[in-house]
Amino acid sequence: MPEGGPRLIDETVPQVRGGSNRTPADRAASRTVAVWDLPLRLWHWALAACVLAAWFTPTVYDGLHRIIGYTVLGLLAFRLVWGLWGSRYSRFRMVGIRLRAAPRYLWNLRRGITGRYIGLNPAGTLMLVALLVSLAVSTISGAMSVTVTFFGVWWIEDTHHYSSDAVIVLVVLHVLGVLLMGRLQRENLIRAMITGRKRIRGHL
Repeated sequence: MPEGGPRLIDETVPQVRGGSNRTPADRAASRTVAVWDLPLRLWHWALAACVLAAWFTPTVYDGLHRIIGYTVLGLLAFRLVWGLWGSRYSRFRMVGIRLRAAPRYLWNLRRGITGRYIGLNPAGTLMLVALLVSLAVSTISGAMSVTVTFFGVWWIEDTHHYSSDAVIVLVVLHVLGVLLMGRLQRENLIRAMITGRKRIRGHL
């Protein structure tokens, strides 16, 4: 890999062990490592469903839209807690390092250099932070807009509107990024977020 390119796996993963008495299913499982725990996967898909539903419900189903907004607030609170005390790859301990690495990582993607990360790569970390911040702004401003104090206040309504649009743009970029990285690394990243397991280096 060229000098200055993304670093490879920076997490210790289990070694692949062979064995003539192992079934094909056992050998397939040995080539993967558990990354995303069940609470994180449920959070991810619940948040995706809420964002999709929220996009189609304002002004049409206002009551449902508010419920979805409060649900997203709860999901964001859970993610904050899980980022501090959750399982290894759910925690935020590498966020600062990977955010600093994100510009160079994105620059190297022009040449198809992706590195290999078991957890989130720098681009994924940047997207996570951007989505969490924009979702927080959108939901908080939305909750404020239905209070007596802030109802009809133009800058609250504008903040909610533009931050909600930003969430949709980021979601589209996230999906495109997942598809691109899956193609470059020859791995089904959507399936990884369903099963919680990713292939380890040497078995791509």
